[in-house]
Amino acid sequence: MNYPDDETGQVLAEMHQAGIDLSQSHEVVFFHLFEKESQAQAMVDYLQANLPKVKSNLHPDETPNVWDVDCTVIMTPSYAAIIEQEESFEKIVSQFSGYSDGWGIEA
Repeated sequence: MNYPDDETGQVLAEMHQAGIDLSQSHEVVFFHLFEKESQAQAMVDYLQANLPKVKSNLHPDETPNVWDVDCTVIMTPSYAAIIEQEESFEKIVSQFSGYSDGWGIEA
């Protein structure tokens, strides 16, 4: 299977090569980082109020003074769907002074 030559395409190609069936629904986790816990909590609160199907997990990062919000979406991880979801989260996370930090599949 051919994927675009970018980071998302590379991750999907590696998952395909590892034998993950990308035509099936998976729990796809999108990672977001914040410098303040209050900013991260504000995103979690926003998601709970506006996107209840998105599971969010707020926790301290391994890096001091950084907070993670992991957002899990059940979806079929096509290239287009991943890009669309990343763009959607980017609009949300930027409202709370955070930034996106990639994605993965819980295997």
